[in-house]
Amino acid sequence: MLRQHNYSLKNNNTFGIDCRAAEFIEYDSVEDLQRVIPELKGRRVLHIGGGSNLLFTGDFPGVVLHSRIKGIDILDETDETVVIRVGAAEVWDDLVAYAVKNGWNGIENLSLIPGETGAAAVQNIGAYGTEVKDVILSVETLSLENGKMRTFSNAECGYAYRQSVFKKSLKGQYAVISVTMRLSKQFSPNVGYGNIRQALEGRELTASNVRQAIIDIRNQKLPDPKVTGNAGSFFVNPVVDADKFNDLRQQYPDMPYYEVEGGFKIPAGWLIEQAGWKGRALGRAAVHDRQALVIVNLGGASAAEIVRLSERVRKDVFSKFGVSISPEVNFV
Repeated sequence: MLRQHNYSLKNNNTFGIDCRAAEFIEYDSVEDLQRVIPELKGRRVLHIGGGSNLLFTGDFPGVVLHSRIKGIDILDETDETVVIRVGAAEVWDDLVAYAVKNGWNGIENLSLIPGETGAAAVQNIGAYGTEVKDVILSVETLSLENGKMRTFSNAECGYAYRQSVFKKSLKGQYAVISVTMRLSKQFSPNVGYGNIRQALEGRELTASNVRQAIIDIRNQKLPDPKVTGNAGSFFVNPVVDADKFNDLRQQYPDMPYYEVEGGFKIPAGWLIEQAGWKGRALGRAAVHDRQALVIVNLGGASAAEIVRLSERVRKDVFSKFGVSISPEVNFV
């Protein structure tokens, strides 16, 4: 177990914000975490994963926790499916690569999403018509209040678009220890979203090729956080009701959209681009020039600059379309 005071968090957030935590604890086991639970009472606590969905708005005055619990264990296997338990600290894309290599299907569309598996379950990550909730059976957690273990079923996780109970009513109350998911040995391609089918042209339709096509697409339009600080998609794609959708379609007949439960999802990146923000900067923060859904740190940007840019973008999108877009990134 690693414990440090006045710890720099610059390498623990993909925006590259240079801030510090009063204390940083990285634990290797459930028992490690349980031992420190009594010390957390009365203190501000933040549990992080890979830091790919965070914006630190200043130094963190409490305790930042991070798991080093890894492992991919097969719990059950048939000719059709495999059930695996994955440690929270497993890098998500490493898991996807491992699954595809072993012929386990269902998460190949989630390739190259940054972050760790525990955080993926909290955020309900999604891309190209797939969400991680589609394969999750349960999430094993530890209470940061009393150190007791609790397993949440998929239904108890309260999953919705980019949401879970861990982001709402139980926010900050539990640390994810592992995630149990069921993957299929039968490949059922999901290539109708975005330009996956076009990227696959001339290739055999396999999970491996779908994964590579998505990696190619993401690399073409998304900046590498190791080179340019960013948190991936900064905004959630808004869902509007039928009346609002019909009004917008009359004004913008070429507007892209996806029909979903409860309404119509409109790509936030398209809205931002139409509002004139693609490639524009405010100070040292900018809207990415290849994907307007992404805000980037041009070098040395403060959190205040990133927040100011995001607020300007939201204001202009609402002014033009009457649609509110909300940050997917968590402000701390």
